[in-house]
Amino acid sequence: MAALTGATGIVGGLQCPARRAGNSNQARPQQQLSLRVTALGGTSESGVQCRGLRWDSSSIAGDGKSLLSLVSQRSLRSSSPRFFAVTQAVERSYIMIKPDGVQRGLVGEIITRFERKGFSLKGLKLFQAPKELAEEHYSELKERPFYPELVKYIVSGPVVCMVWEGPGVIASARKLIGATNPLLAEPGTIRGDFGIQSGRNVIHGSDSPDNGEREIALWFKEGELVEWTRNRTHMLAFRAEGRRNLKEEPKRRW
Repeated sequence: MAALTGATGIVGGLQCPARRAGNSNQARPQQQLSLRVTALGGTSESGVQCRGLRWDSSSIAGDGKSLLSLVSQRSLRSSSPRFFAVTQAVERSYIMIKPDGVQRGLVGEIITRFERKGFSLKGLKLFQAPKELAEEHYSELKERPFYPELVKYIVSGPVVCMVWEGPGVIASARKLIGATNPLLAEPGTIRGDFGIQSGRNVIHGSDSPDNGEREIALWFKEGELVEWTRNRTHMLAFRAEGRRNLKEEPKRRW
């Protein structure tokens, strides 16, 4: 891949022209980029630098699912501007509505929050978990004193198993879900709004991409996930048809 020069990233509401020095074909896992801030309105902020950025070169030349990632703290310099999109890796997260969430009728509310965030639902099922599966799912907590009660709780009633996909879905889902202890979870999060105690905190979410894939493989069999893409063309056509019908509708006389 040819060396990247004059790239521009959007960082914290600012447009940052950037330059990566050196031969891009060299085997370096992370390439540093030099950035200088230019306000989006066009005003030059000379002397002000973007900090806290380093770009992952493997994501630039990757499979198209991820272009760039912001991964460490660096102070950088500038070059001529040229637009360069900043995106996060497309990930999949295993989300499970626990027995208390199902019993309390929160399934629709929780699904709505993920849909409004913009993630794509790839798998969904109501499932009664066997004890062996619950034990495997929480195997990392096997030495904790609350492990037996946790397993007993998960198999006490049906759960809703879901797979959500999207850019940065792991971190975003954790923010939507909130802290493990509902008493510490922020208002507006699922646990902050609906959780009662740590042992009854409504929902589970993968804490890393690797755990996400492991948990998906545990709870979903081959063929249970649906690969599909949002067709925004149909949505726009539907809205245009609605506007046209509204214009053609005769005015009512009151």
